[in-house]
Amino acid sequence: MSHSPALTTPSPPVAPPKRRGASTAKRKQHLAAYLFVLPFFVVFIAMLVVPLVYSGYLSLFESKLIGGDVFAGLANYVRALQDSAFLASIGRMGLFFVVQVPIMLGLALFLALALDTARARGSKAVRLLVFMPYAVPAVVATLMWGYLYGPDFGPIAQIARAVGLGTPDFLSPGSILGSMMNIVTWEFVGYNMIIMYAALRSIPAELYEAAEIDGAGQLRIAWSVKIPAIRPAILLTVIFSIIGTFQLFAEPSLLNAIAPDAITNSFTPNYYAYNLAFINQELNYAAAIAFLLGLFIAVVSYIVQLGSQRRERRERSAS
Repeated sequence: MSHSPALTTPSPPVAPPKRRGASTAKRKQHLAAYLFVLPFFVVFIAMLVVPLVYSGYLSLFESKLIGGDVFAGLANYVRALQDSAFLASIGRMGLFFVVQVPIMLGLALFLALALDTARARGSKAVRLLVFMPYAVPAVVATLMWGYLYGPDFGPIAQIARAVGLGTPDFLSPGSILGSMMNIVTWEFVGYNMIIMYAALRSIPAELYEAAEIDGAGQLRIAWSVKIPAIRPAILLTVIFSIIGTFQLFAEPSLLNAIAPDAITNSFTPNYYAYNLAFINQELNYAAAIAFLLGLFIAVVSYIVQLGSQRRERRERSAS
């Protein structure tokens, strides 16, 4: 009589016991990471979040002689949207952006492409010289250009008179915006050039070699390979330029001292909010204008970014 072997079911694998030391070490690493980022969050909350919340709170009130601060709801925002001085400052900075930013970014892109070519000599020295104006504080740069623009003792006016061209008035109401564009361009061309140049250096060299094998020259490579490859960096500089344009403050506030007829108290939105808050003592209304300005900058930046993304999708679908 035969006996069949007994069927044994395999036992499930036994998981190795967790090492207590390993979990403790991981917890210590997480704790150390949180401790390292804690100072940033403390400063971020104390210097940005709390002031924003408090400014939003102030914008909902009005200060009256009788009764003190009273709740006003959105009255300050409605007033700002009907304020001709505020709207004019927004339009003025819109013109500033349309004219100055393409010139500034065009120069930055040209310099970045020129420095990126293999034929560029002394590129390190050129990069330093172009970037150096950004290292100069905006206050110092504005004072320096204010002296250069001076109609009496400024070197530009003296040279123009010496060659019989008369005295150019760079600080008149009709030309002050262009003079300010020149100051900002001088300050920030190097900064934007460094961003674009860093993006260019990250492009794989194989793309250039393939384009050269196909017979493309330097101009063709720059237009068809380099510029499309650094489009995200260019978009970043555009968004930074939008923020910087509508937040101009140092230049108009300093030029106001030497050209009071050309620079009004509402020349730029930021300068207008400052004068409302600290000169006119209208803190609540200034807070509302600051919030509207931030919202406007966010909307314009989003529209620019969305337009760039849609263009990239169309190009991918077409290819």
